[in-house]
Amino acid sequence: MPVLTDAESETGIPKSLSNEPPSETMEEIEHTCPQPRLTLTAPAPFADESSCQCQAPHEKLTIAQARLGTPVDRPVRVYADGIFDLFHSGHARALMQAKTLFPNSYLLVGVCSDDLTHKFKGFTVMNEAERYEALRHCRYVDEVIRDAPWTLTPEFLEKHKIDFVAHDDIPYSSAGSDDVYKHIKEAGMFVPTQRTEGISTSDIITRIVRDYDVYARRNLQRGYTAKELNVSFINEKKYRFQNQVDKMKEKVKNVEERSKEFVNRVEEKSHDLIQKWEEKSREFIGNFLELFGPDGAWKQMFQERSSRMLQALSPKQSPVSSPTRSRSPSRSPSPTFSWLPIKTSPPSSPKAASASISSMSEGDEDEK
Repeated sequence: MPVLTDAESETGIPKSLSNEPPSETMEEIEHTCPQPRLTLTAPAPFADESSCQCQAPHEKLTIAQARLGTPVDRPVRVYADGIFDLFHSGHARALMQAKTLFPNSYLLVGVCSDDLTHKFKGFTVMNEAERYEALRHCRYVDEVIRDAPWTLTPEFLEKHKIDFVAHDDIPYSSAGSDDVYKHIKEAGMFVPTQRTEGISTSDIITRIVRDYDVYARRNLQRGYTAKELNVSFINEKKYRFQNQVDKMKEKVKNVEERSKEFVNRVEEKSHDLIQKWEEKSREFIGNFLELFGPDGAWKQMFQERSSRMLQALSPKQSPVSSPTRSRSPSRSPSPTFSWLPIKTSPPSSPKAASASISSMSEGDEDEK
């Protein structure tokens, strides 16, 4: 901690940032502090490119004053810092909370460099340039401070005219301190935010390490070399073999799915065919019964034809009494013959019977 001067309090925070009420000098000189971004058509600027050149004295605000609202030309300057490796939704939600702490706030975000991060925390997935650029494109950020200090000093707070520091309230032990934000809390400049459960950079890295083989195989399949993935020769062959096995499994799975679809289609068609066959068979049986049943048309037609055949084979006899014809007077009456019955005695023997029959035939011939 640097040696305190008369302009600094016992906590190391400048007296201009202490809890004293703001003086009237705030109204005498007009503020020219950068305003919060209203349009999001460009990324947030870096602090070294557009630093606050306001000449008005930056008097300390209390949390109550900041929540009531400040003049438009005097936004509340809120600072949030971090590593922001593998920028995710948890980071964005923390910055959203810092941005919306007060009605009129200007959010500055400090990002630590690779040297500080590797020294006090560990290796990062993204380098510092990538992390800076990720923060610039967050909608809640008004300004990005590159190479931010690990521990906030009074000089840094004074340089950037920071009113409050936003961070989660969990003590952050690092660099030989139980809580690097302890002196900020004592000065009344700390505003807590809430962490998002279930998401963090460490969780994402844990997922990657847990499923390392899957990601290594996927990237080998996409064209990355074993050298780029830092994979040994044996593991490379193993991963490629596993990729081939997975391809064969996928093909077999596709064939099974297609065969199931084909079987389902065949079952549906067979079911339709069976239904149609049943309908046709019922129709055929009904038609057959109508034609050949007990009261069918075929029986009636057969009876009619059989009656016709019987009539043709055995015609009806002519009537016994025929109507008498009237005799015309011009014609002479035909001679009438009286047939007298001739009494004949029965033959005494067959020879006599045959002789009588022959005599009768001779008599007929004589008449002719």
